Amino acid sequence: MAPDVSPIESVDRALVLLNLLRSQGSVSVAEAADHLGVAPSTAHRLLNALAFRGFARQNHLRRYLVGPAFSTTPLRSPVLAGLRDAARPALEYAHAQTGETVQLMVLRGGDILFLDGIESPHGLRVAMRRGDTMPAFTSAGGKALLSRLPNRELEEVYRAGVPDWPTAKIHSLATLKKRMTRIRHDGYATNLEETEQGVIGIGVAVVDSVGRPLAGLTTATPSIRFTRADIPRHVEVLRQAAEILERRTAEQQH
Repeated sequence: MAPDVSPIESVDRALVLLNLLRSQGSVSVAEAADHLGVAPSTAHRLLNALAFRGFARQNHLRRYLVGPAFSTTPLRSPVLAGLRDAARPALEYAHAQTGETVQLMVLRGGDILFLDGIESPHGLRVAMRRGDTMPAFTSAGGKALLSRLPNRELEEVYRAGVPDWPTAKIHSLATLKKRMTRIRHDGYATNLEETEQGVIGIGVAVVDSVGRPLAGLTTATPSIRFTRADIPRHVEVLRQAAEILERRTAEQQH
């Protein structure tokens, strides 16, 4: 750390950055420096220290995201382990029907946490994520989950505003609400290269017995292999997979 910064002040700044990462989803060195009111070199050292301990990680755009130290423990929780087990037949069904990467995720505030998935057998494929987090409003599955929340809850989740994301197409709460209205009507959500370039996602929400969002199921396809004509087939397969998971979770409760 910079020699003119006390250890306690450095710890406080690191904790502020952790909160920023968790609420915003990703942050650049310049954004971190501006948020803390420090030089970019100081922010860079703090972010690197967090990355060294697993609390942050860098993506291909050199932005810092929440690291595996945040997601390792939740993945081991009995509740999420039970959900992963229940979801396996649903994932296998969707994978067999589409031949593309399929993924399972849950909502955590304004983020999604990837729990499980199955990768496409194609040479050109979207890599499966497990333990990663990202802003829910960028992902097809995340948007499908957010659409199951009433507007008052969306306002609470995004009371600090919609965070920046390099490839996002939603930049305000008003736009988010408008998109959620459309997704509620359609019953599915899309991610047209909004999480990263070259990836198309289709997602549906899995709900519990009272209609609350339980998990998201998505297909992820390289954009070069995807056409809009594929959407109805993916949506139908994902809806059937969601029904499989909803039945299995209901059975677990009896």
